[in-house]
Amino acid sequence: MMSGKTKRVANRAARALRLSAAALRGSQSGLGAYFRRMCGCRDKPKAVTAAAHKLACTPCLPRVEEYTDQGQGYYEERYRERVLRQLVQRAEKM
Repeated sequence: MMSGKTKRVANRAARALRLSAAALRGSQSGLGAYFRRMCGCRDKPKAVTAAAHKLACTPCLPRVEEYTDQGQGYYEERYRERVLRQLVQRAEKM
């Protein structure tokens, strides 16, 4: 059985990102919806680490256009479409 604990890190940037990710719990953004979904299928420390990684990668990438959050509804709709597509592929495979 694997441990559910995450490694302790002395990196201050990682600690700040984890703190920001933990604050996403009540957020109505797409990142907040992602964090709540991760909490549902993983334990909370792993979900915080996953959300911190997504938080670090998403808005910081150099882009031509400015980052705009699409919101919780947009994220949930994309997730629903992805799940339906996977179910159809699984059904065709069987």
